[in-house]
Amino acid sequence: MLETLYESTLKSLPLLARGKVRDVYGVGDDYLLMVATDRLSAFDVVLPDPIPGKGVVLTAVSDFWFRRTQDIIPNHLTDLTLADVLPDERERAEVEGRAIVAKKLRALPVEAIVRGYLIGSGWKDYQQTGKVCGIQLAAGLQMADKLPEAVFTPSTKADAGDHDENIDFEKTRQLLGDALAQQVRDVSLKIYTSCAAYALQRGIIIADTKFEFGLDSDDRLVLIDEVLTPDSSRFWPAASYQPGSSPASFDKQFVRDYLETLDWDKTPPGPALPADIIEKTAEKYRDAQMRLTA
Repeated sequence: MLETLYESTLKSLPLLARGKVRDVYGVGDDYLLMVATDRLSAFDVVLPDPIPGKGVVLTAVSDFWFRRTQDIIPNHLTDLTLADVLPDERERAEVEGRAIVAKKLRALPVEAIVRGYLIGSGWKDYQQTGKVCGIQLAAGLQMADKLPEAVFTPSTKADAGDHDENIDFEKTRQLLGDALAQQVRDVSLKIYTSCAAYALQRGIIIADTKFEFGLDSDDRLVLIDEVLTPDSSRFWPAASYQPGSSPASFDKQFVRDYLETLDWDKTPPGPALPADIIEKTAEKYRDAQMRLTA
């Protein structure tokens, strides 16, 4: 079993936040150390059991996509190494392979979600209204159907413990302003379309994903957080894809499906995961990484 890290304990840097997955430390005034732990959240609840090696997978996959998309949009990566910000060898060893030094930016209050297939909350929305986040879709679509073209369906970023709320583009314009809202939509669709085509060549369907953006000191849009990971996306094996039911996945949908079988009201504390669910989830994350980045 791989080494796990549920919570980092760095003392040489100030801890700014513990998110659902990432621990964020301050590095001077201009940078952040972002540590991807092995915590797993489902239904906005952090579960008590880590997934071994998950943070290493998330870091490697994000790094791969950040570099692949840097011609489309700048990102928060820097040239600073762990040794530059963590001189203590023991501290470096704790977060090696799962931490990056990122630029400190002003995060936008919107999650940029792109859907290429009809699944999850988008499918529920469509069943009730025929629309997804206010976007009218054709009648008669099935669960997991491929959409004629990818759609931008943003959500608000909720505070810890709360649920994100799907919003329409008009609300996005109110939050960001016309020009920035359009830029976020256009670049999100461009990233998704380009990367989904690449992933399909590697046998993975990217059904949907979410991006996060920030602004630098010149108000330039920058891609931040994580990109196209098994945490932020739905990855389906292309070989077995069949619309009409929920496909198998390389992501945490496997854990969500297990949790749906339990008598749990989706509020904290989250239930413990059986050893076989933990092991299979870790295997799925590693499989996605190898297919995409090898």
